[in-house]
Amino acid sequence: PPWDAFHQGVANQVGLGIGTVIILTGVALLVLFWIPLRQKPGLGTILNAIEIGLVANFMLELIPVVDAMALRIAMLVGGILLVALGSALYIGSGLGPGPRDGIMTGLAARGVKVRVARTGIEVTVLAIGWLLGGQVGVGTVLFALAIGPLVAPLLPRLSMRPKAQ
Repeated sequence: PPWDAFHQGVANQVGLGIGTVIILTGVALLVLFWIPLRQKPGLGTILNAIEIGLVANFMLELIPVVDAMALRIAMLVGGILLVALGSALYIGSGLGPGPRDGIMTGLAARGVKVRVARTGIEVTVLAIGWLLGGQVGVGTVLFALAIGPLVAPLLPRLSMRPKAQ
């Protein structure tokens, strides 16, 4: 994903581990974007900011490198679909979006369509990551262009609404 290219590029530039960069990026995003967008952090926000960074290095060691092109394509498509579904489920839980997704929800609360906000964020982060030396490939570009249109219709369908009393 584009955020991985961004984190990788920053890690290459500053000499920190990618997990540390993920956590620091989450904190920076909370300060730089959440305050102006008036987003309220929740339990999901805090867990996302810390957990993703802690788990990243561990998971990177577990994921096998695959040579077969058909399997690589299947993993790419499956991964994009799972991220879209997972994003809609955890944001829809109402426990607070993560630092990166909070930019999207903050923009959506101000009238920007989720599809446009998410795609714009992903393309911007992809470009910055590439400029910083992060790896960008066809899959990264496909993710950036597909994730917004996939999350947009899922989010309202999977959002929990408080019960009327």
